[in-house]
Amino acid sequence: MWKELAREKSMIFLAGPRQAGKTTFSNIIAASFSNSLYFNWDIPVHRTMFIENPAFFEAVDRKDTTTPLIVFDEIHKYRDWKNYLKGVYDQFHSKYTFLVSGSGRLDLYQKGGDSLAGRYFLLHLWPFTIAELGKRNVAFDKFLKDPLFINMDNHKGLKKIWEQLSVLSGFPEPYLSGKATTWRRWSNTYAHQLIKEDIRDLTEIKSVGDIEMLYLILPSKVGNPLSMPSLARDLRVSYNSIQSWLSIFERFFMTFSISPWTTRISRAIQKERKVYLWDIPRIKEPSARFENMVAIELWRAVTAWNDMGYGSFSLHFIKNKEQQEVDFLIADNGEPLLLIEAKLSDTQPSPALVKFQKALNINAVQLTGTGESFRLVSSADKSILIAPAYQWLAGLPA
Repeated sequence: MWKELAREKSMIFLAGPRQAGKTTFSNIIAASFSNSLYFNWDIPVHRTMFIENPAFFEAVDRKDTTTPLIVFDEIHKYRDWKNYLKGVYDQFHSKYTFLVSGSGRLDLYQKGGDSLAGRYFLLHLWPFTIAELGKRNVAFDKFLKDPLFINMDNHKGLKKIWEQLSVLSGFPEPYLSGKATTWRRWSNTYAHQLIKEDIRDLTEIKSVGDIEMLYLILPSKVGNPLSMPSLARDLRVSYNSIQSWLSIFERFFMTFSISPWTTRISRAIQKERKVYLWDIPRIKEPSARFENMVAIELWRAVTAWNDMGYGSFSLHFIKNKEQQEVDFLIADNGEPLLLIEAKLSDTQPSPALVKFQKALNINAVQLTGTGESFRLVSSADKSILIAPAYQWLAGLPA
């Protein structure tokens, strides 16, 4: 993916959660260049070098005449970073390749300053998923042609990976350790550092205790549309504060959220969003954790497809005022493409899935947490695939 994007644009933004592997990825990319220089705003010596000479990278040691790679890590913590990168790009884009990485939303972070529009491509790096670890490498065109296709090979191996993701999360440090104790230590430190350091320092929020309490409450809210008035009452803060804090969690990749789908859905709810966590094991209720894991796989897929320019994909859920619900809907350019329901143990088609499938006239998938086989069920002139989540999700294109 990196090579394809870098061929067309000399500045690439690499965004994703803290400790998801962005620095490791940057080093791997840098190793493929004969000439490279790594800069990290969090390193005092690097900051000093930057302040003394904003064009410090011109002093890169070169081994040959090929184009150097300059890595700017966490540069978004510099107050005027957008204007700085705009100037760097405009002056040097023909002479260097730039990789800009950060744990904040580089496409949204900080308002004001000159726009960087048209000067970069955005690439996301997420924690490990079954699609990445399963190494199916399914082509996007093949998936789009038949989204109900499933490969049942390596059933035991994929199930083991799925179980590890459930108890260790997809973040490299706890996942690769293989130990739940390592995840517990890592998770507590991770949340504390993000809120007490990055969020406090970069947003100037004073109510650090309240925002930390909100994050601790969110695991119990996964799986249902989030009521911000209810959260505001629970924490005894304003509605606007809850709204602002949830937005900050997304900006720092602690959570992501999806909106309701309303087109051709009678009496659909329209405002409430569903929120999911990247740190999966924080969710204790099994069905909610299972749904969160499916959400991560789908979110990773649609963002990757958008990064690659395959379309304008979005992820939603459906719920009406009669409380009938389907967990996920993938759309492209505002057109519904596929329904996905997450059922931990139910292998019978969900009545709501059947209902909304008929309303939208698209194929559907019901993912389960168990089983070694799949079924195809006819519904009107479409089909519903019922299959183990780890088998079907492993086939999602990268």
